[in-house]
Amino acid sequence: MLTVQELQTYLEQNDCDFEIISHEAPILSAQDAASYFDVEKAAPTLILQTEQGLVAFVTSSLRGRVDFTSLKRELGFGKMKMADRSTVVEATGYQAGAVPLIGHQLPCIFDNRLLDFDYVFGGTGDEYRTLKIAPSDVSRLNKIVFFID
Repeated sequence: MLTVQELQTYLEQNDCDFEIISHEAPILSAQDAASYFDVEKAAPTLILQTEQGLVAFVTSSLRGRVDFTSLKRELGFGKMKMADRSTVVEATGYQAGAVPLIGHQLPCIFDNRLLDFDYVFGGTGDEYRTLKIAPSDVSRLNKIVFFID
């Protein structure tokens, strides 16, 4: 688990195009997020439970609600669902909803729709900070096991 300072150092060492944005309250809704960034560029990191273990899904907010039936079929999984909150904390050290775009150490599914944006916005591991980063850096620094369109 990386602190925000460790995440910043890691991103600097890897020549990423990023900014860490601080806010006074956690972002709990799209309305909250709109005060800080374009919500169409939001990239939540969802932690999914599969029969092969946990996997992070870095997705575009434009995708809307995740269709797990279609996604598991497309990727060849037999089972797929959102991991429960306690499992997320136990596996990553981060609270569900605050899992960082980079640094969670899980195999990752990456939504190629994110590459349409100059920057995307997602978690840092700290609910009071948001990461603005080039999506190509998110793809490059995660252990991508699947790319989806």
